[in-house]
Amino acid sequence: MNSETPGERHGAPLIRVALLGRCPRCGEGALFKGYLTVADSCTFCHLGLDGHDTGDGPAFLIMLPLCIIVAVLALLLDIAVRPPMWVHIVTWPIVIAIAVGLTLRPVKALMIALQHKHRDVENIDTSNQQ
Repeated sequence: MNSETPGERHGAPLIRVALLGRCPRCGEGALFKGYLTVADSCTFCHLGLDGHDTGDGPAFLIMLPLCIIVAVLALLLDIAVRPPMWVHIVTWPIVIAIAVGLTLRPVKALMIALQHKHRDVENIDTSNQQ
């Protein structure tokens, strides 16, 4: 019997969920079935994960600061070294792609864990919706 109310949910530590891609409830089962595709349910505790939708949140939270950081770094490199333009054209898209590739999955996992902690996604009543 689960005595927790939705406002009192605890679940797995957020850092474990984010870095390892684990279930937000038990911290054991896999959260993803692909690189960014959320699993239908946890293989360990059977938590339904299909209702968790982060939308474009993780991409926005990564790209906004990343674009500012890359723009500042490109400007500093250009002021300090004055490389040819092709160096910028080759370097910065690679830096951005690597940074996004490394951070998108943990940020998405973190947002799903926060949804699980603060919102009752499993028991949403859709009978009144048209």
